[in-house]
Amino acid sequence: MEDNFRHQGKRRNLIALLREKGITDEAVLKAIFEVPRHLFLDSSFEDHAYQDKAFPIAAGQTISQPFTVAFQTQLLAVKKGELVLEIGTGSGYQTAVLCQMGAKVFTIERQHELYKKTSLFLEKLGIKPKYASFGDGYLGLKDYAPYDKILVTAGAPYIPKSLMAQLKVGGKLVIPVGEDPQIMTVLVRTSAKSFDKETFGEFRFVPLLENKN
Repeated sequence: MEDNFRHQGKRRNLIALLREKGITDEAVLKAIFEVPRHLFLDSSFEDHAYQDKAFPIAAGQTISQPFTVAFQTQLLAVKKGELVLEIGTGSGYQTAVLCQMGAKVFTIERQHELYKKTSLFLEKLGIKPKYASFGDGYLGLKDYAPYDKILVTAGAPYIPKSLMAQLKVGGKLVIPVGEDPQIMTVLVRTSAKSFDKETFGEFRFVPLLENKN
């Protein structure tokens, strides 16, 4: 669980790279600097943790590359105290970044092995989402809705209507949509029945799977 000067130096280099790639939100950059990514990876990947690359984690999933995490988080425009629903807890790295930014995070993971492992690990790190759940991300978490922001960290073939319904008016949903690659899509709920949509280029994510545990 060590986070030493060498790790911090590598994070500074990563922040410089993210700036070069167009990340401008200082709150996002600060959170990524403060969250030690190497702790979220298998020890065999530790030396490579601050490269801008995705790596495998448990249950056939991946930890997204830092640029993707930064880009999605910047699109989300998180403010302190906002209720954020995260679909796909994964390693917990994105969860940690959102918590670091002061969001009240509700997170859901459909791989039980990963859910158990990550829940214990976040607790060990002292990172406390408001609620961590095992279940189907397509359904969201209706009991705690509506949310200020919703972030989907897996590729969905379509935008689930249940997630749209759980968004506050004025709220924002960031989701990669499509098969391979996906198109990063942002929906802003403008009224009870209307949404504005914008797209932000191609990305590659593991698929968001429905009705499977």
